[in-house]
Amino acid sequence: MEFIPVRIYAHEQPEGYRLLVDRVWPRGVSKVNARLDDWAKQIAPSTELRKWYAHDPAKAEEFNRRYITELDSNPATPAFLQKIRSLDADKVLLLFGAKDEDDNNATVLADYLKEKIG
Repeated sequence: MEFIPVRIYAHEQPEGYRLLVDRVWPRGVSKVNARLDDWAKQIAPSTELRKWYAHDPAKAEEFNRRYITELDSNPATPAFLQKIRSLDADKVLLLFGAKDEDDNNATVLADYLKEKIG
């Protein structure tokens, strides 16, 4: 299984299981146009962590560490991992709204899932 972070606003997106991984719905995207298979807001960074980070590149490394800590201690993580394992999909698109395509929660989550699921 491949985990691919994809900006939800991108015009060209690969095919795959479409999973929104933000806690807040992305502005300007209709639910119809999003074509989501699921929304995993319970697995997204906490509101406190998201506000602290504010997509400041200087905080990216610390954000990654804190988000992984949140994932490890989140009571929803085991069920989320089990759900992902049970998917009949070759690709899981981890959809996010952030402008920064390299440093965001979806890229951290993709690495986390690769480590936990393979």
